[in-house]
Amino acid sequence: MPYWRLSTFYLFFFASLGALLPYWALYLDALGFSAADIGELMALIMATKIIAPNVWGWIADHTGRRIAIVRIASFCAAVAFAGVFFGSSYWWLALIMMGFSFFWNASLPQFEATTLNYLGAHAHRYSRIRLWGSIGFICAVAGLGPLLDRHGVTLLPPVLLVLFAGIWLASLAVPERDAPPFDGRHEPILNVLKRPDVIALLVVCFLMQASHGPYYTFYSIYLQEHGYSRSVIGQLWALGVIAEVGVFLVMPRLLPWFGLRGLLLSGLVLASLRWVLIGWYVDAMPLLIAAQLLHAASFGLFHATAIQLIHRNFVGCHQGRGQALYSSLSFGAGGAVGALYGGYLWESGGATLTFMVAACISAAAFLIAWFRVRG
Repeated sequence: MPYWRLSTFYLFFFASLGALLPYWALYLDALGFSAADIGELMALIMATKIIAPNVWGWIADHTGRRIAIVRIASFCAAVAFAGVFFGSSYWWLALIMMGFSFFWNASLPQFEATTLNYLGAHAHRYSRIRLWGSIGFICAVAGLGPLLDRHGVTLLPPVLLVLFAGIWLASLAVPERDAPPFDGRHEPILNVLKRPDVIALLVVCFLMQASHGPYYTFYSIYLQEHGYSRSVIGQLWALGVIAEVGVFLVMPRLLPWFGLRGLLLSGLVLASLRWVLIGWYVDAMPLLIAAQLLHAASFGLFHATAIQLIHRNFVGCHQGRGQALYSSLSFGAGGAVGALYGGYLWESGGATLTFMVAACISAAAFLIAWFRVRG
């Protein structure tokens, strides 16, 4: 198993996410866009995940050439993103965001399927590879904060372009993993999608990411409005992902004790607590730190368990589309809905109301998982 080559891809991919998620909204804010505009532009990045992973997943399942698709998508994403240097109007940026994210969002699900194919019967070790993505996120978010304080947010686009190029270069080093091409003798994927437990799992994934929408889109702006510097904002983002790394490291020990379902439920209920703390106690640093440590549950526990449950339910030639569905329905549709309602609620009702709605959404996901999702 090419451990370090797989890990390097995760390092660069999530470093780009660490630069994009916390700071792109600040970049758009500096360009003079309103909260609704920012919510819409961020939603476009998420919305392409609804279509792109499924298109590329279908191609991958029929050809078995997952890494080739990752390489093409990563290269096209970097080229498309370079368009940000040629304009800054709303519609130009909307076009660039749709174009680059259509390719950027295509690569990760196929890489996840490749990693799990390499792991085989040792899928519980996934978190030991994926943690390097968290390390990349930490380095990007913590390092960029002071740089942006010193040089301004105009530094962000060139940094992102370098990271997108790094993703493509890392993909070139990963060998293609033999995967079974499409075989009509497998159970039709529609039969899998009709199962009540699979439907419930996908709905839970959608709701969980919808609850994260206001956090991913407006958390940095929220902190900046309350007097926090970009350096402190970056450190708080990094703290959350450090907690996530800790969870990834101990996941192999947690699974035998609590099982996938138990860990999934824990992540959901603790996510609701996290949004309550952020919504009500933004000026209380100890509680804000506690909320960031809960990222270990709201993302770390949830993602590590959800991706394994998806892998269990979508087997054989359906692996690529299974991971694509997870990405498109959760990070895509869920993230887009979260960014949109976050933007509109932020302007009409304020930050506290927005995070309370997020808490209710994750609580609803907990109830569905409790009654319908099997371990």
